[in-house]
Amino acid sequence: MKLDNAPIEPTQSWLETIASFTHPRVVTMLFLGFSAGIPILLIFSSLGLWLREAGVERSAVTFFSWAALGYSFKFVWAPLVDKLPIPFLTQWLGRRRSWMLLSQCSIITAILWMGMTNPLESENSLTIMALAAVLLGFSSATQDVVIDAYRIESADSDLQAMMSSTYIAGYRIGMLVAGAGALYLASYFGSSKESYSYTAWYWTYAIMSSVMLVGVITTLLIPEPIKQREDNAKHNASEYLRFLLLFILAVSAFIATFYFSAEMVKSSKKALTETFSNKHLASFIIETLRLATAIIMAAIVAKLVVLSGMVRQSMVDETYIEPVKDFFSRYGMGLAWLLLALIGLYRISDIVLGVIANVFYQDLGFTKIEIANIVKTFGLFMTIAGGFLGGLLSVRFGVMKILFLGAALSAGTNILFMLLANTGHDMTMLYLVISADNLSAGLASAAFIAFLSKLTNISFTAVQYAIFSSLMTLLPKILGGYSGSMVDSMGYPNFFIFTAALGIPVLVLILIAGKRFK
Repeated sequence: MKLDNAPIEPTQSWLETIASFTHPRVVTMLFLGFSAGIPILLIFSSLGLWLREAGVERSAVTFFSWAALGYSFKFVWAPLVDKLPIPFLTQWLGRRRSWMLLSQCSIITAILWMGMTNPLESENSLTIMALAAVLLGFSSATQDVVIDAYRIESADSDLQAMMSSTYIAGYRIGMLVAGAGALYLASYFGSSKESYSYTAWYWTYAIMSSVMLVGVITTLLIPEPIKQREDNAKHNASEYLRFLLLFILAVSAFIATFYFSAEMVKSSKKALTETFSNKHLASFIIETLRLATAIIMAAIVAKLVVLSGMVRQSMVDETYIEPVKDFFSRYGMGLAWLLLALIGLYRISDIVLGVIANVFYQDLGFTKIEIANIVKTFGLFMTIAGGFLGGLLSVRFGVMKILFLGAALSAGTNILFMLLANTGHDMTMLYLVISADNLSAGLASAAFIAFLSKLTNISFTAVQYAIFSSLMTLLPKILGGYSGSMVDSMGYPNFFIFTAALGIPVLVLILIAGKRFK
């Protein structure tokens, strides 16, 4: 399979729009989307079911979703991916494909590491599994950075909606394999809620790691984008290595702040809990302050390294400052902040709900096989249908109109989860909920990815898109980590009403932005 970089004429009719799905660059995104879709559920729902079967508390299970916060901070190391060459690999494959291959190999390693960790083996087992999950989240986020840059650089804006649709289709197929496929395998190998088997989950994750070879093969076959072929490195190897050292020192400061603040955070949570009489609110406030402090400490260390002369200020400006300045200069301060607010809140309803969705189905009495058949398999086809519909409608009617439609449907379908919670174990109701939720999610995602692609300047592809997509998931995933605690305190029906209400500000932002953004 050799995919070219031939241009495609702008589509003029429904038939030409549909025909563009067969363009080689559009087809490429199906396979890369599949590779990107494999890791996410191995951190979220499949891992959640594994840990619940092993007897781990619900609140601890949802806290594992924070291992995927690498998706929300990938903009920090996206400049390294954008600029730093990898010895030997970059000369062989080019900058985009070399980073793609490296991240895919790292994903395979992390999945195997998780599979070889029995959460009940010792007191430290959950910590070890959390470290493996963090590596998986970091590696997967890095792969996303490269794939997003590759997609934007491989085609003009006319193809972006179509490429977004096939990317979502591949992504959801990957999620199906890692979701329903993992549940089928774990059941086949003999693990259930009544009879937990670590061996079954070990072989399940081992097989999942081998599935990532689809991404590896695709990376080796596709061509490097033309822009990257012509983008020669501006700095020598020594400068890149010193810049990498700056990044490592800043990350070390970030981690050290978390480590050494543990005792103080524990006592502060206790004191604030007594003040507010709300354990979850106290935990959220303290952890947010802890995160902000860690970011500040990392920034201070980075600044000291620059002041020491180890890394040139111009290189830092070129890597981190210029992409941000470009965005604000193109859209103006007011519109830029409005667009960033929209990006940060657009997916809040479905992400916060999605963290605990599988646990919810299990609590209602649905078996792994029923979840695999309906939620994963049937839901996949609805999501793919929604993705293709979103791509077609975005091309024909404009991205902003479909962005609003997707947000309204995504928030509204959360009310159906409340009805399911009151109905209980009802297969017909589950089919209805999954149909509406996944169709709207696919439509919204296709429009949103096309929207983000239009905001990105081709000169700063990886960095700007990484900032947008990181912001998209940051607040939702932080809140999602508390979803188990929120359900414990307010119950499922009120939780679903809460997640639906989170979508109202998004609709207001889209209406305001639609009047100003062209």
